[in-house]
Amino acid sequence: MKTITKIFAVASALAIFATSNLKAQTMSTTTMSTNSGMAFKVGIGAQYGFFPEKSEMDYGYGADLRLQYDLSPAVAITASGGYTKLKWKGSPLNFEFIPLVGGVKAFVIDRMFLTGGAGTGLALKDGANMNFIYTGGLGYEWNNGLEIGAKYEGYVNNSSSDLYFMKTGQFALRLGYNFKL
Repeated sequence: MKTITKIFAVASALAIFATSNLKAQTMSTTTMSTNSGMAFKVGIGAQYGFFPEKSEMDYGYGADLRLQYDLSPAVAITASGGYTKLKWKGSPLNFEFIPLVGGVKAFVIDRMFLTGGAGTGLALKDGANMNFIYTGGLGYEWNNGLEIGAKYEGYVNNSSSDLYFMKTGQFALRLGYNFKL
């Protein structure tokens, strides 16, 4: 499993770097919106994640709806909500929740971006609580709206929860599409 995971991660990173135009000194004006970068976008996406070996979770998957407001050609703020399901190792139990996360997206090289965010999760099972979600990653957004990204998403759970895990996190790949408004 470790070898497959490493191959998948390296292949994803190479795909992002190979498709980007690595011009660190200039930003292409054709890739930005015509109104100085100020624009709203709505995006939909799906993700699949895996956990470190020492975690009590096995894998996770989900979908999200993201609102993005471009403050400038290089910086955007985001807000997202969706559905995430985490699978426990060696157990038929799952942990399902609705993540609500706000964040920042910074375009560092052409359309390549770094992102970070924080928020909370609304557990879908009675007696389950989640306190805090934090995330960070990188990705690439094409001019046609297609987006691919890799991120780490960390979870901190409330100790009074029936489904208690103090702290864990997943490495996830996200594929999405953004619509300009």
